[in-house]
Amino acid sequence: MQSDVAVSGNKITGTLIKQTTGVPAEYWGPGYFIGLKFTPDSDATTTKVGLSPSMGSGLVALDEDNLAMFKITDKDGQKLKVVSTRTGEEKTWLFDLTGLTFSDS
Repeated sequence: MQSDVAVSGNKITGTLIKQTTGVPAEYWGPGYFIGLKFTPDSDATTTKVGLSPSMGSGLVALDEDNLAMFKITDKDGQKLKVVSTRTGEEKTWLFDLTGLTFSDS
């Protein structure tokens, strides 16, 4: 599904391998997927993640495993968005996806 995925500063790099079968492709349709584990601020009351612009789901709150999977449809136009809330105050991060490479095999 992915190889050599890394986050450095606000950039995400690596290779996403096109999925045509399996759970992600069956649920969301064939495409390029990335799975990430997040480390939310310890004092955050909620952390939401999603792609901007979104292709439908919008921001989704992380659950206790802090794992999320995303279908990347436009690595040059989308950004990964993380919104952390603590005591009513929001902090937002945007991550550049242009360093990702799409591979068909």
